[in-house]
Amino acid sequence: DEPIAIVGHGCRLPGGVDSPEAFWALLREGRDAIVEVPPDRWDAEAFYDPDPDAPGKMCTRHGGFLRDIDRFDAAFFGIAPREATHMDPQHRLLLEVAWEALEDAGIPADGLSGSRTGVFVGISGNDYAQLLLKKGDPTRINAYFAVGNALSAAAGRLAYTLGFEGPALAVDTACSSSLVAVHLACRSLRAGECRLALAGGVNLVLMPE
Repeated sequence: DEPIAIVGHGCRLPGGVDSPEAFWALLREGRDAIVEVPPDRWDAEAFYDPDPDAPGKMCTRHGGFLRDIDRFDAAFFGIAPREATHMDPQHRLLLEVAWEALEDAGIPADGLSGSRTGVFVGISGNDYAQLLLKKGDPTRINAYFAVGNALSAAAGRLAYTLGFEGPALAVDTACSSSLVAVHLACRSLRAGECRLALAGGVNLVLMPE
């Protein structure tokens, strides 16, 4: 019956937000994090039509996008470069932000190995896998591709990398995925399945579809 304490945060959000403090500053200052679609995502003009009913088109050139999603310190997490290339950037973001959340909590990540720590991740999209498949190069499909793009592996990779031995769940309930992840983390804590829980969500839009 003890209350559940939130002891650490981490985040990446549109508008160059890379910490809870930066997110609060963005809100306080009333800055707009919505921008034109970056050219490294897709050609916004090719897909734009002011008519919302135009088939195969979108009626906006704008959205909320993270920067530098191609950057990842694979060696820090003990991941080989070849494997990192085939990893969905969402997996990479989860590793980075989870580590930062533990740092924010003052909990050494390497001190949790073997502990009953749970992982609950809201994740729905798999744009990166679709991008690789659209290139039509069969040499891109290997064991790293399968594990690196499976939604189920997003939570498992966190647990494996950090040595957690509690539940590890990937949750897909569309827009409510991260909220359901937090809900399940609370239930798991109250049931005694884990003593500490990492809960959150990730979503990267990489394709116009």
